[in-house]
Amino acid sequence: MGHINIEIKARCSDHERIRSILQSKNAEFKGLDHQIDTYFKVNSGRLKLREGNIENHLIFYDRVDQEGPKQSNVTLFKTELNSEIKSILTKALGVLYVVDKAREVYFIDNVKFHLDTVKDLGTFMEIEAIDTGGIPKEKLTEQCKNYMQLFEIKDSDLLSVSYSDLLLAKSKLEVN
Repeated sequence: MGHINIEIKARCSDHERIRSILQSKNAEFKGLDHQIDTYFKVNSGRLKLREGNIENHLIFYDRVDQEGPKQSNVTLFKTELNSEIKSILTKALGVLYVVDKAREVYFIDNVKFHLDTVKDLGTFMEIEAIDTGGIPKEKLTEQCKNYMQLFEIKDSDLLSVSYSDLLLAKSKLEVN
């Protein structure tokens, strides 16, 4: 299934404050998910296998690495935990990086919120305004920006790349 997201990722040192704001807006808490994202080596975009107790998908997405709200073209394929697909993709493509994180998942209408604690990286939050069927890109962008203002996300906290990119860069610095 393919769709677009308008999304941001930001450093977030105060999950409790964000959680409180989400609760005040009657966000639906979907649960705490321990997720292992295995990123595979691909020529374009990003391909990852997400294994968790809530979400299990093979996810391909393509987006420009820029700070602030950006469009992500996403294709999801539902998988089962401990599926053979991981072994097949590892043999065929090779593993780029594995990201281990604890993720709280919330929804308000079509907007998904993640409060993430990423092993060896820190704490973050994501906002994903999801096209659930014909929502104009401009409306999705507006939703994302409105929540950024609500959460008082500073430009200096915004990230342009994925957790795998941050961890890869960090591992290269540690080697040098």
